[in-house]
Amino acid sequence: MTSSNSTTQQTPLPPLAVVSGVRTPFAKAYGALADVPADELGRIALREAVSRSGLSPGDVDEVVFGNVAGPPESANVSRVIALRAGIPQDRPAHTVNRNCASGMESIISAWQILREGRARVVVAGGTESMSQVPLLWRREMQEWLFEFRKAKWGGKLKLLARLRPSYFQPVAGLELGLTDPVCGLNMGETAEVIAKEFGISREDQDAFALASHQRVTAAWERCFYSGEVTPVVYEPPTGEAEETAETKLERDVGPRAGQTLQALAKLRPIFDKHGTVTAGNSCPITDGAAALTLMSADRAKAEGRTPLGYVHGYAIAGCDPRRMGLGPVYAIRKLLASSGLTLRDFELFEINEAFAAQVLACQRALASRTFAEKEWGGTEAIGEIDPERLNVNGGAIALGHPVGVSGTRLVLTLLRALKERGLQRGLASLCVGGGQGVAVWVERTEEKRT
Repeated sequence: MTSSNSTTQQTPLPPLAVVSGVRTPFAKAYGALADVPADELGRIALREAVSRSGLSPGDVDEVVFGNVAGPPESANVSRVIALRAGIPQDRPAHTVNRNCASGMESIISAWQILREGRARVVVAGGTESMSQVPLLWRREMQEWLFEFRKAKWGGKLKLLARLRPSYFQPVAGLELGLTDPVCGLNMGETAEVIAKEFGISREDQDAFALASHQRVTAAWERCFYSGEVTPVVYEPPTGEAEETAETKLERDVGPRAGQTLQALAKLRPIFDKHGTVTAGNSCPITDGAAALTLMSADRAKAEGRTPLGYVHGYAIAGCDPRRMGLGPVYAIRKLLASSGLTLRDFELFEINEAFAAQVLACQRALASRTFAEKEWGGTEAIGEIDPERLNVNGGAIALGHPVGVSGTRLVLTLLRALKERGLQRGLASLCVGGGQGVAVWVERTEEKRT
């Protein structure tokens, strides 16, 4: 049973105003944006977010970006983004990493910075080039190269005789990053764990995936996503035929307007040959960036601004790494306990679609009295989420999941969806590799509605 301290009360923070927000198009890794580094993606998002706020780079006091892959050439990628975007050199910047929740962690960090009075305007976001996660040498090859570099000519000849073909087999950094070192499972294998635990069928997962593509396609058709996406001008990947030296990417690459259940049903399981999780009902590996311009609600009001909305609360929780996909359940429970709200008080929900099985499992766990009793000794289920109010514009199965970015994207998309539908209150959440969950409560207005 999980310790009861997971619902400890937080000291409420004053509302955080989201003045503006934007993201780049999301593109499948090794595709359209493969040659655009993470710092450039972040720079594009930051510049446009600041521009849409009516501010200038000189008005930004601090920058916080989430990033997971950690580009070796830009160790503190947030600082590189800030400087290349024209933020004055005397303004600090730092990078945060909470795996898949890094984009949310940047917002939380910015909120705390503003609360301390350390800054008046902060840009928070996330950036990720999963295409550029490097291949690594095996340990034996690293040691051989180190010795070879130090050796004199005679020693180099001897070392060449010791070189083995197996040394040249690279290690995929991306594969390592998507595998949990504690439980030993990769993220897809954890999805298989909870699919079996909650009896989620292949058919249910494929139907959920199809709905994601259909909703994203519909959102693009009515120009919803064009309101949050800024184009990226890039040079096509080497070897691709092109008519011009530069190309502009203006839309997400992943969504398939013609996706069908028949096509999804043909895909084989990729993590367990007897399982149900496929490439079609999982999120693709993705490149992209997003940024929000943030300030206190009081400052926004004093400056006569009409923000996209406000962040009113958040919660972070841990869970078993083998069941990391259930992270949103633990975080949502904690947020509800600290805020006094129930799921019925929220009008729209965003739960990141790492896997269809994972989102469906979260819905079932939230609605299960048995789960609540087993996990916390509760007598009532946390509550139900109406599927028609969840991910109403689709999600990561169609859009993609650039891991350090998705948390920011969820908050931006949720606030814009509330505005489009004339609604007030929303909840965004996502699971986190390593066994965590984060949940964020947003409102369209500064005042909390009862």
